Amino acid sequence: MADTIAYICPECGTGHTQWMGFCYICGSGSPLEEAPPPTPQSSSPFVPPSATTSTWTPRGTNGPMELSEVSLEDTPRIILPYPEMNRVLGGGLVPGSVVLLAGDPGIGKSTLMLQIAGALAPAKLVDDARGSVLYVSGEESATQVRLRAERLGIDGRNLLLLNETSATDVLGWMDKTEPTAVLVDSIQTLYTDASTTAPGSVTQIREGARLLMGWAKANRTPVIIAGHVTKEGDVAGPRVLEHMVDVVLYLEGDRTSELRILRSEKNRFGSTDEVALFQMESTGLVEVSDPSGQMLSQRKGPIVGSVVTPVLQGTRPMLVEVQALTAPVVGPTPRRVANGMEGNRLVLLATVLSRRAGIPLGGQDIVVNVTGGLKVNEASADLATALAIASSFRDQPLETDVVALGEVGLGGEVRPVAQMGRRLQEAARLGLRRAVVPEAAEIDSADMNGMEIIPVATLMQAIHALFPRARSTGRGERASVATEGEGEA
Repeated sequence: MADTIAYICPECGTGHTQWMGFCYICGSGSPLEEAPPPTPQSSSPFVPPSATTSTWTPRGTNGPMELSEVSLEDTPRIILPYPEMNRVLGGGLVPGSVVLLAGDPGIGKSTLMLQIAGALAPAKLVDDARGSVLYVSGEESATQVRLRAERLGIDGRNLLLLNETSATDVLGWMDKTEPTAVLVDSIQTLYTDASTTAPGSVTQIREGARLLMGWAKANRTPVIIAGHVTKEGDVAGPRVLEHMVDVVLYLEGDRTSELRILRSEKNRFGSTDEVALFQMESTGLVEVSDPSGQMLSQRKGPIVGSVVTPVLQGTRPMLVEVQALTAPVVGPTPRRVANGMEGNRLVLLATVLSRRAGIPLGGQDIVVNVTGGLKVNEASADLATALAIASSFRDQPLETDVVALGEVGLGGEVRPVAQMGRRLQEAARLGLRRAVVPEAAEIDSADMNGMEIIPVATLMQAIHALFPRARSTGRGERASVATEGEGEA
């Protein structure tokens, strides 16, 4: 007989047969929760329907069909009046889809949810006479929601507000009102009578999401669910929640800043890793149509340790500014701090700069930051990051019209990256005139748009091309210059 699951991890949903404090599978710091009692099952053996004397009646209406007979007609999407959000969603909301909108508390999820509800209220689905949108609020009162709607300029017509936390009652009102779309804020507040655990627990979140998803598929109605994230940046609750829904969107940004980034982590109806940039204003979240220009709007004049690089966010090239700062070590060991990029990547680049480019960074603390709150996860920003570190160490700024892109290998070589042409076109559109690119990259002359291309084969060549004369900094610069001269010779 299989062991009975007695405890469940609230983060990953893994079951444990005995108490062990915390989950050793995901390493979460949240203590294990007691699992609900198992549902009693019949002890009689399973008998196939064909072996019985009674006639088997299928519960569903659709039986198996040949794959070649499946219709390839595009499912009509619900187009929102937000072009950037439509692009992140893959072209709009798909009827019957379940979208999870996750983010830190206070980041603007409720504001964005109410804006979407207000935009969907006057809309109607194709071949559908329904016109109301149901907004389920389990965290805020009706007065609070109305005050936010007034601030956002939403009149509230065709927008039904339901203050309810019982999943059973919510489904009942969804059946009765037959809305064109349902928005739930948030999944952590819903509970079902099938479990005795508190709302927000593993069982309650999983069961609530299952009920909402089943209703959305059966009624071909989009459902948008708001969810909180933990301090580690994951969706609060079991990770199976992200696997159940069709689309997972993350709303990110610093609450002290006006910029918000909507990132697609999963999308069954479009490409992933798409991003949309919003700006928080008194009237709500306003889309930024030119993210590259917004990211570089505060960049005035040559800055030491600052380099611009084009990165791909889904299908869109976007210019970001990588900043680096070096300082003599104060503690016993040098620190490597990365904000907006992977920390191990920074350690790799610092090591390559020390061993292959002759820049002694063993006694330097290094801090790297990607401005605007954007996260860069691709290797195309290696060259720009390395040049920013070199610029800070030499105390020499780069010109503002320079852009750098390329992957840096352990041998100090600079390698090409995907879609070089599109990246250079975006850089030329914003007035950048010189591009440091890998020598092996194949670039069409039409993609240059009058830009001066500086091909480099190694990181040493890139540093020598952009910093022809070193400025004495008193931090071992003479050794760096001597090594650079030997490499060039």
